[in-house]
Amino acid sequence: MPFQSHKNLSSLDLSDNLLHGYIEYDQEIGLYLPSLTSLDISGNFFIGGIPSSFGDMKSLQFFDASNNGLSGEIPEHFSMGCDSLMDLILSNNHLEGQIFPSKHNWKDLGTLRLNGNRFSGKNSVSMLNSPLGGLNISDNYLSGTIPGWLGNITELETMLMANNNFEGNNISGSLMPCSFTWMVQMHLSRNKLEGPLTNAICNTSGFLIELDLSENYFTGKIPDCISKLGELSFLLLNKNKFEGEIPTQLCKLTKLGIIDLSHNNLSGRIPACLNIISLEESSRDEFPAPNAYYPNLPVGFTTKSLFYFYEGSILSYMSGIDLSSNTLTGEIPQEIGNLSRIRALNLSFNKLSGPIPTTLSKLGLVESLDLSYNNLTGEIPPQLVDLYSLAYFSVAHNNLSGKTPARIRQFATFEESSYEGNPFLCGEPLSNSCLPTAPEPVSKMPNSTTDGGFIDMEVFYVSFSTSYIVVLLCVAAVLYINPYWRRAWFYYIEMSYTSCYYFVLDHLLKKLC
Repeated sequence: MPFQSHKNLSSLDLSDNLLHGYIEYDQEIGLYLPSLTSLDISGNFFIGGIPSSFGDMKSLQFFDASNNGLSGEIPEHFSMGCDSLMDLILSNNHLEGQIFPSKHNWKDLGTLRLNGNRFSGKNSVSMLNSPLGGLNISDNYLSGTIPGWLGNITELETMLMANNNFEGNNISGSLMPCSFTWMVQMHLSRNKLEGPLTNAICNTSGFLIELDLSENYFTGKIPDCISKLGELSFLLLNKNKFEGEIPTQLCKLTKLGIIDLSHNNLSGRIPACLNIISLEESSRDEFPAPNAYYPNLPVGFTTKSLFYFYEGSILSYMSGIDLSSNTLTGEIPQEIGNLSRIRALNLSFNKLSGPIPTTLSKLGLVESLDLSYNNLTGEIPPQLVDLYSLAYFSVAHNNLSGKTPARIRQFATFEESSYEGNPFLCGEPLSNSCLPTAPEPVSKMPNSTTDGGFIDMEVFYVSFSTSYIVVLLCVAAVLYINPYWRRAWFYYIEMSYTSCYYFVLDHLLKKLC
């Protein structure tokens, strides 16, 4: 490419091609394109480091080099020279070192996406001089506490820091002294954050739509003030150490689409007032479209016993409740049957009791229904066969009784594993039959005695012979073991023989003579 003839070029888009190799061009590529305001080389196979000469592009406002194989650190000349940069996207490469350059002049930077790299260490470099609105540093190897200066960036709308090694609990303290006025997405899952979740989390803006604090070590109760987050659609607090009851204040969140509180130590009853809808149902016009500020983020949720990531248009149709792996008690609320748009309901591995509500048959869109490993009793409502969308169903390991639902429609696809562990259940696909066992017929006495009567003579002869041999062996064993009885036995035989001998001589031989 003859760069000499493109010094006035303002925009260059080479994204999603098969370009490969190093980016450098005579080590001075920045001098050949000094007027560029937008450069997109994402989705290629470039390797090597980011050219330091990019810092000579004084007018560069947008730079996207994501989804390549770039390595090394962010050059200091690049971070100092591109003082007009507004959007920097370097995600999904092999970049390493300190995630924020120790020296930078990004005074206009609004979007910074460095996720999916190999940045590591603790970072104390402040970005306070930037009007940062979107920050994504997920999927790296960052450690220490979450930088406290983030709490002073009131313009921050997206804070994505999942899958790192952040620790501590400044999310409930110094991180939020002045609140995030415009926060929409907060993802801090898969870190090592710990301690109680205080009311400080409620200082985030009333525009918060996604809150993901899953897979950390948070303890204590879920704060009641969470009801202030009126726009919340996705609440993911699973795989922590929360305890206490599920706050009824969650019922005030009328726009919830997915709530996941699984794998905690929650107890008490399930609030009957929970309200779950889908984004598609809510017709939320204000939900931000994916862009540099609001990336098209996947939301992880377990359904059909498998963990899936939902994103894009599919996410707008997804809705579900996962309260599994807690110690919840009481009966399943009848009101759950009113959640007609729900697609996944998981209440497994709790201590729920009572019958399965017949109102669950009104969940017309449900695709996954898991009530296994509880203490449920009674019969399985036969009306559940009307759930035409059901793809996964399990009531295994309860105390249910009666007949399994008819093997029709979706229920014709469910195997024994869906019902196992209920000894009083019967019917297909279980081996227990619901029909009474017929008595065995009594054989009639034969009229003829020519066949040996009612005694099986063959069996008689065998048993008699066996008994005779056993008796002889027992006598021989006793005589062998006990010498006194052996002498007495042979004396008895000798006396009997002598008596018989003289009897024959005295009586039979005299008569013959």
